[in-house]
Amino acid sequence: MGVSKIDLDKLLSGDRRALSKAITLVESSRSDHRAAALELLEGASKANRQALRIGLSGTPGVGKSTFIESFGTYLTDQGLKVAVLAVDPSSARTGGSILGDKTRMDRLSRNPNAFIRPSPSQSHLGGVARRTREAVAICEAAGFDVVLIETVGVGQSETIVSQISDLFLLLLAPAGGDELQGVKRGIMEIADMILVNKADGDLMATATRTCADYAGALRLLRSRPNDPDGFPMAMTVSAIEESGLSDAWDKINELITWRRSEGYFDHTRQSQVAFWFKEDIRQMLLSQLDGAETRERMDALERAIQAGEISASLAADSFINDLKSKRFD
Repeated sequence: MGVSKIDLDKLLSGDRRALSKAITLVESSRSDHRAAALELLEGASKANRQALRIGLSGTPGVGKSTFIESFGTYLTDQGLKVAVLAVDPSSARTGGSILGDKTRMDRLSRNPNAFIRPSPSQSHLGGVARRTREAVAICEAAGFDVVLIETVGVGQSETIVSQISDLFLLLLAPAGGDELQGVKRGIMEIADMILVNKADGDLMATATRTCADYAGALRLLRSRPNDPDGFPMAMTVSAIEESGLSDAWDKINELITWRRSEGYFDHTRQSQVAFWFKEDIRQMLLSQLDGAETRERMDALERAIQAGEISASLAADSFINDLKSKRFD
């Protein structure tokens, strides 16, 4: 079975080989694969399955992989099926993943109720791979209850993850002072929960103080209409000792239950669909710039700009007019 020939029934039954091939298919940039991927996604959507999508980010060294392994194992122990889409930074040379998160989640990767898929970010906005949204849909169709989406890390334009997930967790290490100031306001504004990891041993007291600092910072932010009282919130966890995980899961369920009852959950999903419709159009338009004749025209205009023969604005206007008239076809 090639990647362009995916058995939908096997995918819906949770067959891992079919699942892996389906994600490879939606990540492919080949035009024939793309057509097959769209057909597969259309069929998968008719299953009308829905997972809880949790976005997760954090500063390097905070222990994201350890947390995901511990949290994912906790969820599978509750009888849930968990998929992890770990979006790695891409190699500038090959375009492939360079962190290899799957190798750092050995216990979870061997769990029969878990599925881990490293995926290169391919330099896309926020470190979220362009097709991650479709990979999430594939995992939902395969019957997973929770999909964890790990992004590259704080410092990227992480707001894009809010257009993929139902809830966003920001994982931070015990710190304070300058470190607290270094966490960008924008990241905190999209976080539904801040989890201060490594709250164990000698770091317990520091983690508790850090949690209180972030809780105070969150109270200063403008309240959001889709949050109940007490959210967004900060909590302490220890991925190594596996403490605080049940409390975090309880709070996640509390927030999601409230959003469902108030209609915010469905409204957010509908807004995300509209966002990705527009994003797909943008990407398709950008793909038109990949043709050889298009690149040659751009190179020629660039040389003319550098030689002072034409202004950048006029050159851009000329290029767009040529593109509209399909002179490059």
